[in-house]
This record gives sequence, C-alpha cells and structure tokens, in this order.
Amino acid sequence: MSSPCDPRNAPAGDVSAALMMIDSRLKAVYDGRTQADPEQQALVDQFIASLGPREVDDVLDGTCTLIFLFMKWLRMAYEDHDRDVIEYVVPNLVATMRMMPKSVRPEAIPTMAGLVVAAGTGLSPNLWRKQYGDWTSDEMTPLEATAFLLAEHINRLTDDHDFATRMITQALSGPDED
Repeated sequence: MSSPCDPRNAPAGDVSAALMMIDSRLKAVYDGRTQADPEQQALVDQFIASLGPREVDDVLDGTCTLIFLFMKWLRMAYEDHDRDVIEYVVPNLVATMRMMPKSVRPEAIPTMAGLVVAAGTGLSPNLWRKQYGDWTSDEMTPLEATAFLLAEHINRLTDDHDFATRMITQALSGPDED
C-alpha cells in the first residue's frame, strides 16, 4: 500500500536555490566564520525578499528535497556498514540543535527530528510535515539548520568539504545512472 508521504507525490521545489543557501553556510563555517558575512547575508536577504509566495514555497520544498536526498545517501552509507541511519544521525542532530538556542528554539527540535526520521525511512519530509499543518515562520531557520547539519555530516563522513554539494549538483546536472 502506498503512503500519502511517498516521495513520488512530493514536489521537488527549487533545489538549486536551497542548495545555494546551504552551500554558502557550509563555506562560511569551513572558512572559520561563525557570524554571517554581512555582504553575503545582504545578498541572501535580497534574494529572499525578491521571492513571491510561490517561490518561497518552492525553496521550502527544495530544502525538504535536500533533506530527503541527504538522508537517502546517509541511509545507504550506514547500511553498507550494517548500521541504522536513525541511530547515528538523529541523536547527533538533536544534540547539535540543542546547542543552538539562538537559531533553533527547543520546541522546533522534535519537528526537525521527526522530519529526519521520516526522510530516513523513505518518506517525503515535506509531505510528512504537511500532515501536521502549515509550516510556521519559527520553523524556517531550524529547517535550514537541519539541511546544513545533514550536509555537514556527509562532508565529515567523506572527509570532503564539498561532497554533499557536489553530490546534489551532479544529481541535478545529469541523468541517474543507478
């Protein structure tokens, strides 16, 4: 029986814009900057302000698609070592988010953990979240942080600061060769 949260039923959204935002955050952290670069933040703010409601939803869906793809890669990587992705990813994600109280409010953490569990079990994160109502503005930064933390987890596992971004870029630019 097919689930209403089957990824085939989910919009992919604007994965490129979502990836650009995550990649810029990754680069800043890898460059040792913990505060947002004012010039870069101004460009991101300008980009976001230029979006209409439909485009904002597209970036939101794109971020959820990234989370799904990152968790799919992590699931396969952990399964190759007879490990459970949920066991290795979710506690780390939750612990890290708990150390980010200025960016991630405590009440958003269970939603982000649920989103990652949904993606880790092969469900669409955006369709999983939709069953609980519309996204709130308080969930936008935690959602971005979730995608960022998953990408960073992949980069750490591969010992390659660009691996997660490159993986998605290659998936977007060429046909699936599986």
